[in-house]
Amino acid sequence: MFGWIRRRRECRPECDVTTLASMRPGQSGVVVDVRGGRTMLERLAALGIRPGKRVLKVSSMLLGGPVTVEVDRCQLAIGLQMASRILVDVSVS
Repeated sequence: MFGWIRRRRECRPECDVTTLASMRPGQSGVVVDVRGGRTMLERLAALGIRPGKRVLKVSSMLLGGPVTVEVDRCQLAIGLQMASRILVDVSVS
């Protein structure tokens, strides 16, 4: 069902990879990898966040609150710890 889980995508040498948590609001990029266990990968896949998808960081709250992202014209709120495990290539326009 989730065949992409086993594959790890490698990024080009010129790409600028950062975590979703450290992105600025309004910044967008393409998900490169998700560093987490199978349960977390399945949960993010159900939300539509998987490698190759374009995400836009809408906002984040202070003191470790949720991070709001937009994926496929849908806004989602995910926890800061989960967002810090999502690697995003921000150099892709």
